[in-house]
Amino acid sequence: MPYVTVKMLEGRTDEQKKALVEKVTEAVSETTGAPKEKVTVFIEEMSKNHYAVAGKRLSDEN
Repeated sequence: MPYVTVKMLEGRTDEQKKALVEKVTEAVSETTGAPKEKVTVFIEEMSKNHYAVAGKRLSDEN
């Protein structure tokens, strides 16, 4: 029973997230042999003020 967590910045459409889940499920099923029905995908979205690179939050950049 594979579990996959995808962490990404918020802002993607529902259609993009649906396509992501479908493709991740397909890839995991193909590579591990697990049935698609057993693959679980979690999407964790972060706001830009909760994500920083080189000491600067993305929300602080223009």
